[in-house]
Amino acid sequence: MRHFIDLHEWSSKDLWRILQLAVHLKAEWRSGGNRPVLHGKTLAMIFQKPSLRTRVSFDVAMQHLGGYALMLGPDEIGLGKRESVADVARVLAGYTQIIAARVFAHQHVCELAQYARVPVINMLSDNSHPCQAMADVLTVYEHFGQLKGLKIAFIGDGNNVAASLLEAAAHFGMHFTIATPRGYELPAHVWERVKGLAAASGATYQAFVDPHEAARGAHVVYTDTWVSMGQEKEAAERVATMRPYQVNQGLLASADAQAVVLHCLPAHRGDEITDEVADGPQSLIFPQAENRLHAQKAILVDLMTP
Repeated sequence: MRHFIDLHEWSSKDLWRILQLAVHLKAEWRSGGNRPVLHGKTLAMIFQKPSLRTRVSFDVAMQHLGGYALMLGPDEIGLGKRESVADVARVLAGYTQIIAARVFAHQHVCELAQYARVPVINMLSDNSHPCQAMADVLTVYEHFGQLKGLKIAFIGDGNNVAASLLEAAAHFGMHFTIATPRGYELPAHVWERVKGLAAASGATYQAFVDPHEAARGAHVVYTDTWVSMGQEKEAAERVATMRPYQVNQGLLASADAQAVVLHCLPAHRGDEITDEVADGPQSLIFPQAENRLHAQKAILVDLMTP
């Protein structure tokens, strides 16, 4: 049984196949609609965290492909509290053909995959955000017409989005840099698990404290919220520490002249990104958000069809 939990668990060849499928499904949709290849299939969506893009994009993706999506909020399941993760996995696998989960603890989505006899998708965990990374890659590929050799710079917190973006860069031959304050770095095990992927694809990766150093010559400048869900008690300290890591016109001056800006949203405008940049000519934030729909269609089709 194949699951979509972390990008490092997939081969680069298979992720290239999903990327090309996303391009095809997007073109198909825009030329008159997708074929109902998931007719009669149901996706169970488990949410422990609030959601806009994830909820809507997965639901609409299933509708476009002829299937159905069922949302289960935190009060309906109580994953790991009201009943065990293993029992939830077994029950949902008896009703539906695929399960997707947006959770706090990464172990919860791993346990779902362990006990479900249907594919499981990680819609987001505190460790990783692989669906977002595939939408990011699709956005960059559409804009530049290539991936290999491009430089992508992540500015801010070494969080789940940064971890999956590093893995995507390693798979697709992109050079990855990250700038974080001390104490907010990506965990060592994340760097360790991309070594082989990067060596095979020709990707390089480097960590900095200075955001201008990380952004120097970058084709893509990426940022995310400084305070993720579950970190609200740290908000004041995080915002004060991260203030020099704002993506603004001054920082973009260090990047390539044709650089584009990405943000996985929701954005806290005036903190990690300015309005001038988010709404400016270099921003691809909203095409990136739309591409969640098309990248996830490809993941769904790949997992659910022979």
